[in-house]
Amino acid sequence: MAIAQAIEKRGIRKQYYLETRCDVLLRNREVFAYWKRLGLTYMFLGLEALDEEGLRLYRKRVTPSDSFKALEVARSLGIMVAINIIADPSWDEGRFQSVREWATSVPEIVHLTVNTPYPGTETWVTESRQLTSLDYRLFDVQHAVLPTKLPLKRFYQELVKTQAILNRKHLGIAALRSTLGMALGLLLRGQTNFVRMLWKFNRVYHPERQYGDHFRQVDYALCPPAAPRASKPPAAQLYIHAPEAARRRAARAEG
Repeated sequence: MAIAQAIEKRGIRKQYYLETRCDVLLRNREVFAYWKRLGLTYMFLGLEALDEEGLRLYRKRVTPSDSFKALEVARSLGIMVAINIIADPSWDEGRFQSVREWATSVPEIVHLTVNTPYPGTETWVTESRQLTSLDYRLFDVQHAVLPTKLPLKRFYQELVKTQAILNRKHLGIAALRSTLGMALGLLLRGQTNFVRMLWKFNRVYHPERQYGDHFRQVDYALCPPAAPRASKPPAAQLYIHAPEAARRRAARAEG
């Protein structure tokens, strides 16, 4: 609020983009409303999951009703929203299908990433499923590094199929139609990157290539996590490279 007040006092007019969580939005609606008046136009909202089970899995301390309530708050503020949903390796064809149906029924941009435990995060030390790879290149939220319920190649086929449907919703011909004026202006100036970008989906997302990445030589491997724990770890342990003070606190907590 202090930053917003300083910006308003100085008469600074810009457009803003931010990333946030549903619980943060619900607790601070007045802050987002204030920033909307200052120029907040676009929000990346971590909805993450569409059901209670999925929210528990990702350690999101909100309920599905809270998640959808946060989406309604963003809509009521007139903020353009992009939604992220985490695809868990435990998904089957039915779960992918239900996500496709929901994502195509809402007006927002919906993005799909793969559940990936990272060093320094809570799931890195609590995830009970054994990592299937420590190849650093696969920790990009587009590869599965946890065991998949579907055969791995089939998982990637369903993932890319879903991403392609979401991509067609807002890119390709539809995107060119809505941005025609801007696209023509760029082309007249010899700038072709924007128009070319609209049709590059198949060069970025490809199930055969993603599956094949698992069989490449590992050039850099992450250090494996310690044995999983069921309880939430102390915050001092959630560091990749812990400062000396945090290491001492973590040692005392374990002792």
